[in-house]
Amino acid sequence: MSNNLRFQVVEEAFKKKPLDVATPDERPSEYFGKYVFNREKMYRYLPADIYAKMIDVMDNGAHLDRSIADAVADGMKKWAMEMGATHYTHWFQPLTEGTAEKHDAFVEHDGKGGMIEKFSGKLLVQQEPDASSFPNGGIRNTFEARGYSAWDPTSPVFIIDDTLCIPTIFIAYTGEALDYKAPLLRSLHAVDKAATDVCKLFYPDVKKVKVNLGWEQEYFLVDEGLYSARPDLLMTGRTLMGHESAKNQQMDDHYFGTIPDRVQAFMKDLEIQALELAIPCKTRHNEVAPNQFELAPIFEECNLAVDHNMLLMSLMKKVARKHGFRVLLHEKPFDGINGSGKHNNWSLTAQHSTLNAQHSTLNTQHSTLLHSPGTTVEENLRFITFIVETLMAVYRHNGLLKASIMSATNAHRLGGNEAPPSIISSFLGTQLTELLNHIEESDTNELFTLKGKKGMEIDIPQIPDLIVDNTDRNRTSPFAFTGNRFEFRAPGSSVNCASAMIALNSAMAEALTSFKERVDKRISEISQKTEFTEGGHSATMHAILDVLREDIKTCKPVRFDGNGYSDEWVKEAQRRGLDTEKSCPVVIEHYLDESSVCMFERMKVMNRKELEARNEVKWETYVKTVQIEARVLGDMAMNHIIPVATHYQSKLIKNVQGMKDIFPTEKAERLSARNMQLIEEIAERTEKIEQLVEELTDARRVANRIESIHERAIQYHDTVCPKMEAIRHETDKLELIVEDGLWTLPKYRELLFIR
Repeated sequence: MSNNLRFQVVEEAFKKKPLDVATPDERPSEYFGKYVFNREKMYRYLPADIYAKMIDVMDNGAHLDRSIADAVADGMKKWAMEMGATHYTHWFQPLTEGTAEKHDAFVEHDGKGGMIEKFSGKLLVQQEPDASSFPNGGIRNTFEARGYSAWDPTSPVFIIDDTLCIPTIFIAYTGEALDYKAPLLRSLHAVDKAATDVCKLFYPDVKKVKVNLGWEQEYFLVDEGLYSARPDLLMTGRTLMGHESAKNQQMDDHYFGTIPDRVQAFMKDLEIQALELAIPCKTRHNEVAPNQFELAPIFEECNLAVDHNMLLMSLMKKVARKHGFRVLLHEKPFDGINGSGKHNNWSLTAQHSTLNAQHSTLNTQHSTLLHSPGTTVEENLRFITFIVETLMAVYRHNGLLKASIMSATNAHRLGGNEAPPSIISSFLGTQLTELLNHIEESDTNELFTLKGKKGMEIDIPQIPDLIVDNTDRNRTSPFAFTGNRFEFRAPGSSVNCASAMIALNSAMAEALTSFKERVDKRISEISQKTEFTEGGHSATMHAILDVLREDIKTCKPVRFDGNGYSDEWVKEAQRRGLDTEKSCPVVIEHYLDESSVCMFERMKVMNRKELEARNEVKWETYVKTVQIEARVLGDMAMNHIIPVATHYQSKLIKNVQGMKDIFPTEKAERLSARNMQLIEEIAERTEKIEQLVEELTDARRVANRIESIHERAIQYHDTVCPKMEAIRHETDKLELIVEDGLWTLPKYRELLFIR
């Protein structure tokens, strides 16, 4: 790209105006779920008995009888064709951090030389994607291609353009999971079973426990023309070079600021389309970094929330291009400013049921948010139980939780510019911390009460009193309690958040299972003491407090309410035995810790073979990501930076020579001294870049000869990545030296501030 073309691209970006977005005549509540085969559509398009069976499957976990599949498929097809759909696809989530689909038309031969529209239950329930063509960690070879996608009826089908999309799991012919959804569903079942057993200690009428997830999707927008002029953004999703702008986020003027008109039009269009797909968009705002934004929905059941997030990321890219933008979901697309995460707000809800005497059926009456305080001492004991056992899960599998969110891209974000540090700890707040300390130090099994929210008077007559929460917020905590849920802030913006949820759900299921076993044993011991009358409380309540006291002491190292960015915390975390490793390939090893394997297998989420395969995929993905970045960086350094720098150097040399031609020697040397310094600096830096690029190529070659993908990933981290940082240092210095008109790549000040 010539220097003139760069300025043309920048000028065109300035001229762009927001598109007019057609707003539906209805209110959002009226077009919400327009393209989703939800319960209302099921009721209209399915026979009554089939509808009842489907509701039983969705709500109560009943086994899906394949005999009803034809009737369901027929109803789906009728609705889809009325909505203009002509094709269908199994929509699944392979280990690529994206989604996959293969479209087939609703047509079959009619036996009379023509075609008919047809969609059978067999096609709805099961299909056969090629299992060897997706990342599988060696589970499937090229000559062992068979794999199965199977319908997930708990996540409703939806229409994109002219295609009916059917959410499915994806497994190998030999039964191993090759996706995120299958182990996620298993982990949700494990939590349901373990949490329901614990809930029955407090509420005998609990029917099931579901996991809630509310993700917050951060992202950057870049003008499409500028994006296309940056080979690094185009190929890797991040800027591999580029000096930071003189002004970036230091004035804090972008955060929650007025949304630019073009961005507002994009957000409006995105929200309309998302709501039509039943993605419950709630919040939108400017984030901290320039050109960074956030979208957050209302909480949903975890499996559906994951599906909606994957769908939204795909939708964002499509809508952004319509508005002349490119969405950057990379965790750290720009150096020196905030990166993007996908905060996972996680909680558990117990669903209570009572018997309907007239019909002898169970009806769900109400639900209880298990991580929220109650109004009685028993309810508060339940609250503390689920808080403490969550901490136990985080403590026991500290390294695994970090492995679940670690990637080559997220590694750039963790620990920098408001992102959580690469040490998994939990913030609780003063009141809850004091309460746990009190329980730990108490000699008796006294029950307790919790203070509710309090009012704060503001000395301005027109302003109403504020209701103050029981906890503050700690932005440096990767796993913070925020009043009625935990916010897992470490997941990256580009990934499938199911990865973190699988690890967290499984660890929680194990913690609750262990808790229930120990409480049952303690109840038996207490009940054998016939003289037991302490406080008039039940043996169960005292058994719970006994076990909680043990667990509060055990998990205490993971509780930290201080500054997670401080150097002192790193040393303290090491002293506490928490994982402080920063190397991505090494962190991933935690999936194969014996404690991790035993936990996943005991909870029936994943077996050793599946875990080994996933690690192979993770290491291979890491290697390929860094490999591509290294190749692109070397190409840009040699074909963009050095030619531009040497061209400018030639102009400086001509200037110095001209000085000597028209001025006396002494004066010419004085006037050209600065240019001589620049000529020398350019020569030294370009020589250094050439040397580093050669070293970078050699480092890749050495790493590529290592047979073990695990060891190869470590070698890439230890030898290739440092060379890339060194090259960037030199190119960024040259950017400040070279004449602006000659620089071919859009700069940060252009990428981040054009609106």
